[in-house]
Amino acid sequence: MTPADLQTYLTQLIVNQLHISTTIWGAPGIGKSSIVAQIARQQDIDFVDVRLSQLAPTDLRGLPVAEDGISKWYPPEFLPREGKGILFLDELNMAPPAMQGMAQQLILDRRVGSYEVPDGWYIWAACNRKEDRAAVFDMPAPLANRFLHLHVEPDLESFKTYALSAAIHEQIIAFLSFRSTLLHKLDPQNAAWPSPRSWEMAARLHAAKLDIAPAVGEGAAAEFASYLKVYENLPDIAQILDGKGQKIAFPQEPSVRYAVTIGLAIRAENATQGYNAFTWLSQMATPEWVQLFAVDLFRSLRARGQMGALAQIIQKDERLQDFLKDFQGLVSM
Repeated sequence: MTPADLQTYLTQLIVNQLHISTTIWGAPGIGKSSIVAQIARQQDIDFVDVRLSQLAPTDLRGLPVAEDGISKWYPPEFLPREGKGILFLDELNMAPPAMQGMAQQLILDRRVGSYEVPDGWYIWAACNRKEDRAAVFDMPAPLANRFLHLHVEPDLESFKTYALSAAIHEQIIAFLSFRSTLLHKLDPQNAAWPSPRSWEMAARLHAAKLDIAPAVGEGAAAEFASYLKVYENLPDIAQILDGKGQKIAFPQEPSVRYAVTIGLAIRAENATQGYNAFTWLSQMATPEWVQLFAVDLFRSLRARGQMGALAQIIQKDERLQDFLKDFQGLVSM
């Protein structure tokens, strides 16, 4: 499934109060942990991230303390004791077998030692895959059988949805739209390689006018630097947004086209500018470019609270209404 599908599925587990232990499988750097943390924020519940690979069995079970001649186990302070939330066992299969055995008791019985997981808490986990060269241990079959297993893959549209909400630099989004295979490209020979996580770091470096190679590697950084040259020949996006683009042609070069369509979608600050860009592009470009633009525009304006205003404007334009009838799913994205 895509990261967006994963978020929807996990959210429904909470909405339906399904306290079924769940593990998420996927390549490193695609946002497994951040998706779970985001769901906790959206659902207004607590979030506890436990890295079992960094713990010893006694760290999870607690320490034995003598009381009245009896040894009692005192659980660690990081385990939840009340309320509602997600207990997230990140990098579960990077933990050695002894720790996975301890986690098995927590997952199966919702307790370990004298500690018991409160009723309002979900137990979810994340695992890396062997094919991604992660230093993982095999998950015992009895432990695996106690989980739901969700497999997530990198997805450009999911990343763009997140990138627009997180105000990731426009040029990063345009470049990855043009070179989507570089969204996630594991390079075992280098420490730095492209992933959604490292592109977010690269966006911060780029905004500060720093080299992004330490985040995404030399190859991806070189391609990005070459791509930036297209911005020297962009049409006047400000004029198009102001409704004055009648004499401006749509570029021929695909790399420039991506820069223009993404730039228009992100730079449209309100419904009027979005409508002006929509009108210009629908007159100058073929439908696939208008669709690409519309998806990103709707995401951007929805984040700005401008979708209602845009819908009112489009209702007065029969030509754009006819276009949207062919792409009914765009409005809900």
